[in-house]
Amino acid sequence: QVRVVQSGGGLVQPGGSPRLSCAASGSIFSIYTMDWYRQAPGKQRELVATITSGNSTRYADSVKGRFTISRDHAKNTMYLQMNSLKPEDTAAYYCKADVRTIVVARGEYWGQGTQVTVSS
Repeated sequence: QVRVVQSGGGLVQPGGSPRLSCAASGSIFSIYTMDWYRQAPGKQRELVATITSGNSTRYADSVKGRFTISRDHAKNTMYLQMNSLKPEDTAAYYCKADVRTIVVARGEYWGQGTQVTVSS
């Protein structure tokens, strides 16, 4: 069993710099790619950033240069440092981990989601 728990977010002023965390725990053998997604009201879920097991990163054009994805392999935790936030960054943010567990070969596990609202 794998559990993925998110923290961070909330109400942030434009230009703010919150950090989101995503921690995986349980019967983890290894974690491959980890991703951050977001979904704004009335819009489809969007891939925001990806980090591989080798720490290669990719970003959506809309956040490139403002957001930084990172991970602590020892803690099975991923972070999203968000800088220069804009109102259009308002969304529910979700993390996803591609995990190989001790029992099951491989699976995707999602966090519970956290709301980020950018408003003055």
